Amino acid sequence: MKAKEIRELTTAEIEQEVKSLKEELFNLRFQLATGQLENTARIGLVRKSIARMKTVIRQREISANN
Repeated sequence: MKAKEIRELTTAEIEQEVKSLKEELFNLRFQLATGQLENTARIGLVRKSIARMKTVIRQREISANN
């Protein structure tokens, strides 16, 4: 998901998406450890998506405080 698309969501929606992505990341890591993961690049994509969403949340917090 691109940053532009993330900014169109509400903060609550972003937090819910972060939660689901963290669950997916856990499952991907579990599959990696057990040798069942086929697409290892997916781990990096999920991590970057989580980081983008947390960045947008933080930007909103900073702008709300100013």
